Amino acid sequence: MTNKRINALLLPLLVALFTLLSCAKMGQPDGGWYDETPPAIVGAVPSDKGVNVKSRKISIFFDEYIKVDNPTEKVVVSPPQIETPEIKGAGKKITVEIKDSLKSNTTYTVDFSDAISDNNEGNPLGNYTYTFSTGDHIDTLEVAGYVLNAENLEPVKGVLVGLYSNLNDTAFTKLPMLRVSRTDSRGRFVVKGIAPGKYRIYALADADNNYRFNQKSEQIAFDSQIIEPTFKPDIRQDTVWRDSLHIDSIRQVKYTHFLPDDLVLKAFTETLTDRYLVKTQRNEADRFTVFFSHGNKQLPTIKGLNFNADNAFITEASEQGDTITYWLRDTALVNQDTLSLEMNYLATDSTGALVSKTDTLELLAKTPYEKRLKDLQKKHDEWQKKQDKAKKKGKPYETEMPKEALEPDFKMQSEPAPDQNITLVMPTPLAKIDTAAIHLYAKHDTVWYKSKFVLRQLAASNLRTYEIFGEWRPGIEYSLELDTMAFTDIYGKVSAPQTKGFKIKSEDAFATVYMNLNGLNDTTTVLQLLDASDKVVKQVSTGNGMAAFYYVNPGTYYMRLFVDSNKNGRWDTGCYAENRQAEATYYYPGKIECKAKWDLNLNWDPTLKPLNEQKPMAITKQKPEKEKTIKRRNYERAKKKGIPYPGQL
Repeated sequence: MTNKRINALLLPLLVALFTLLSCAKMGQPDGGWYDETPPAIVGAVPSDKGVNVKSRKISIFFDEYIKVDNPTEKVVVSPPQIETPEIKGAGKKITVEIKDSLKSNTTYTVDFSDAISDNNEGNPLGNYTYTFSTGDHIDTLEVAGYVLNAENLEPVKGVLVGLYSNLNDTAFTKLPMLRVSRTDSRGRFVVKGIAPGKYRIYALADADNNYRFNQKSEQIAFDSQIIEPTFKPDIRQDTVWRDSLHIDSIRQVKYTHFLPDDLVLKAFTETLTDRYLVKTQRNEADRFTVFFSHGNKQLPTIKGLNFNADNAFITEASEQGDTITYWLRDTALVNQDTLSLEMNYLATDSTGALVSKTDTLELLAKTPYEKRLKDLQKKHDEWQKKQDKAKKKGKPYETEMPKEALEPDFKMQSEPAPDQNITLVMPTPLAKIDTAAIHLYAKHDTVWYKSKFVLRQLAASNLRTYEIFGEWRPGIEYSLELDTMAFTDIYGKVSAPQTKGFKIKSEDAFATVYMNLNGLNDTTTVLQLLDASDKVVKQVSTGNGMAAFYYVNPGTYYMRLFVDSNKNGRWDTGCYAENRQAEATYYYPGKIECKAKWDLNLNWDPTLKPLNEQKPMAITKQKPEKEKTIKRRNYERAKKKGIPYPGQL
């Protein structure tokens, strides 16, 4: 075969191979621009905004292959449907089949939110709503706004927002919503297809999908004002970009402005007041714990069935009274594997009233007495072997196994601030405290002096928590020393000698923040200094609009306040039946930079900015969902190649 003939045969193969490689390269990350164009609607059956519609099956057609993301959560049909509509995306078409019977003379909306995107690059279509009417006209009014968590102003995502034309308070608890929408990741909602009239608006985390508030565990928001949707012609400015840096033109575009569009609903969950016994447990032999769904000041009464319950317990209840721990005083009861008892307590009946109820309980120790005895013997045998070994080698040894010591848990820092006290948490209730065996010394120059202190129980609900309160002086070293038997618990265990050294930080290591409130001067408020995780670092209550935060460590902080309506020092939720909103919360709109030796004097009008614009994004946990990354990928590609990006981020 000649070279010319070989070349003639190879040439088509080389051309085909080159074409194949070129095609493959186009799809690689260093090829052309990624598609940024969202899918476009080319038609619908029945037609969008059609009237006198009788069909319950809808088909929407697109110019490219599409996908529908999580339609059961993102797509909302209004009026609300008892039976969930069937929504499918396949190829270039979306089908929606409404299962409920259509209502006459009613506008229907299918709000897809951002659920529709193209199949390849994931470009979202945007907030698309398909509309039709079973009557001869379309209701076109809209209302919009935000749903925020009442306690921390976090955007509430995915909650239903609905309207009622029935203005009675009971409508929210008895009737399904008339028109509905769902909030996006910013907490933003738009309720569409509204007829002219007067309405009340609510938000609902609908646990049982019945479009009404009938469970206290459901998060809700309500507004007592009556809204009347309206509209007006308006003009907005649209910016046309020549490239990523240069504006081509700014156009004025006429549009219909629907009002109100700035509603803010503050969502909360009511306190669950229904009281019932949740569970009991005896994980440790020396105590058992009873858990209730809700607290009550009246503690249960206990009758022992296989033991004498008279003076048998030390009772430790939580602050809310919903968790109660019974410590067994007598070691004989501790060693008893099963405790049989009758417990009489208050519980709510079917009408919500508190009634007396008695349960018979069998409380079994998690670790049986025999097993605990074997473990103790094993521990003793191991100790004895060590002593015998030491004795044979002529080394020091013990003749009696040391008793297990009571070990307080010290909550303290090596360099605390002058306003921080020492906290001690005891593992078991105490029978005796010997304050003469507790010593506090302060070092001045090179000499140690006795320093005054007060040992006090932190609170009645913290039975085993104590606080050492002293006159802490900045820059001074202290030594807290415990002698033997400073603490003795109810089982006879005693604390061992301990020494804890620490030094109070100098005042120069801290900043001070002074806040002057405008607009809430005569209101009792609680101001909270927050860290970058939105957690409370310091808290101050004020009734005159002035607050000071002392001994603030250098760092970046934020601030929140709530109106303390009942002056109990804590934020309280609302109650729909009492028409009571949750206590109002506000966020200082910026960050607060604190440096050592700095005094910051700040002024703040909490009501100046809309609530949905107050919380800094840096500490907002519910972030707006990121836009599709196509534009970002194209921009990064252009930057890498050193060429202009022909778009706008």
